[in-house]
Amino acid sequence: MTHVAANETITVRLHLNGEELEATVPADASLTRLLRDRLGRTETKIGCEVGRCGACMVLMDGQAVNSCLIMAWRADGAEIVTAAGLDELPVTKTVRQSLAEESAFQCGYCAPGFVVSLVALLTQNPDAGRDDILTALEGNICRCTGYHSILRGALLAADRIGQQAQKIP
Repeated sequence: MTHVAANETITVRLHLNGEELEATVPADASLTRLLRDRLGRTETKIGCEVGRCGACMVLMDGQAVNSCLIMAWRADGAEIVTAAGLDELPVTKTVRQSLAEESAFQCGYCAPGFVVSLVALLTQNPDAGRDDILTALEGNICRCTGYHSILRGALLAADRIGQQAQKIP
């Protein structure tokens, strides 16, 4: 990308939850701001805005990323999946159901970020173990529950998804 001044605008074209979209944003806008302010996708939460809490987690070309750390222009041409678009991915239902069964969340503000992180992990590694899960969730903060119920739900999801993967020839 060529140098642009902060007061300039850019046009970003991306695939968001399977839909091709285009938006004009300030050149210094983050992906979070593009998603929320320009495209109305409020399922991508604003938390710390410095990449520490995971509330803004999305999948970008299949990888879990903090959208507050990604400049909007970097998403040009990318495949972005927010928490609202996860239903199209095979492991999502199992992840959500397992977390619900373990009463993983209280207020739910952090839930989208945790779910995005777990879906990314278990899509790439259906046999993920405890250490893999802990590593994948390092960037997510919950201020309500502690982490025991979230970890139990994540382990239950990993166990179920691992069993399903073993059944597929």
